[in-house]
Amino acid sequence: MTFAHPWFFLLLLLLPLFVYLYLRRQKRPATFTLSTANAFRGMRRSIRSRLTWIPFALLLIAYSCMVAALARPQSFSSKSSSETEGINIMMALDISGSMLARDLQPNRVEAAKAVAGEFISSREHDNIGLVIFAGESFTQCPLTTDHAILLSLLGQVDIGLLEDGTAIGDGLATAVSRLKDQKGDSKVVILLTDGTNNAGTIDPMTAAEIAKSFGIRVYTIAVGTMGQAPYPVMTDFGIEYQMMPVEIDESSLRTIAETTGGTFFRATDNTSLEEIYDQIDQMEKIKLEVHNYTEKSEHFMPWLCVALLCLFGAILLRTTAFRTMP
Repeated sequence: MTFAHPWFFLLLLLLPLFVYLYLRRQKRPATFTLSTANAFRGMRRSIRSRLTWIPFALLLIAYSCMVAALARPQSFSSKSSSETEGINIMMALDISGSMLARDLQPNRVEAAKAVAGEFISSREHDNIGLVIFAGESFTQCPLTTDHAILLSLLGQVDIGLLEDGTAIGDGLATAVSRLKDQKGDSKVVILLTDGTNNAGTIDPMTAAEIAKSFGIRVYTIAVGTMGQAPYPVMTDFGIEYQMMPVEIDESSLRTIAETTGGTFFRATDNTSLEEIYDQIDQMEKIKLEVHNYTEKSEHFMPWLCVALLCLFGAILLRTTAFRTMP
């Protein structure tokens, strides 16, 4: 509760003066005197005589309420409404055999899944889907805001689900096909791979041009340390890890990103991969509009009504039950 004109409360300083004048008036000499009051000695005062102060008290209350009404008591209530427009994001994840390399821990594909899961959990308003690719591509999960289902399907991703190879163009094209008809201006593909395009039917540059035509930005992430990394190799004694050169077509991935207005990243370990997803998270912000409303309500009327009732009551009692002779 606030008051538009609080300086009116200075008028309440007159209340002690009114009380003083009332008490002084009560002590003034009587206008009618008797030679003796012995006849009234021992008589108890009537209830009426004991309550003669009520009209004056009602006048004080009326005066105080009138002052409060003049000060204009007000209350304010604030309301806000928000409109959230999420981003359409397709994640294209390479699950070729080379993603089992252990330059990231425990291996490239598991590290990529873990970081992607954290990214999905942090984007609660976004429409996110998942495409996996190796020698071919497959939509593991279409665009959805039900991130619990998406995370469950991401957890089921593993090497060997698709024919081996690295069809970067097919993976990107599949992601683009899922995004092209979506409403909204924000459409993004996050493509993660550790190799070069050696399979599929669509050239990566062709897929990039298609993405550009639909206004889709592509962030490309090359996963793999510089130099050599331990790759799984099948031997007569089972799978063994041997140090082999890391071969990633950075040039093509960089061109895909630049063509579509995205950014190219290189992740050489778990920490750098997490930092890359953090950067993408900062670059792709949701559209959030907040509208604030302030509503003002006047509350002088109840005070004015109480003041008038007290004033009317004081006048009524003064002219009836507590009427006195001059």
